[in-house]
Amino acid sequence: MSQKFQEIIDSERPVLIDFFATWCQPCKVQSSVLNTVKENIGEGARIIKVDVDQYPALAAQYGVRGVPTLAIFKKGEMLWKESGVHDVNTLTNLLQQYV
Repeated sequence: MSQKFQEIIDSERPVLIDFFATWCQPCKVQSSVLNTVKENIGEGARIIKVDVDQYPALAAQYGVRGVPTLAIFKKGEMLWKESGVHDVNTLTNLLQQYV
């Protein structure tokens, strides 16, 4: 996964990573928000979900201590990271800054 993950975040296109867990109720809320964000942003950015229980080393590498944690990468650089549930407008506006 880490090689594939690196290829994804090295992209010219911004990538929003959703670090989540299947047992996490707020993560389910965030997931439905991200569906709308994807519709708003279209092909301008990618949204990828990473299950912290399946990829704990990846979560640790990026300092994920709670879920949901969202991070935006572009050209391999982390541009933004925050834990908690975020609304559609906040995330759409954030991603549009980096498109």
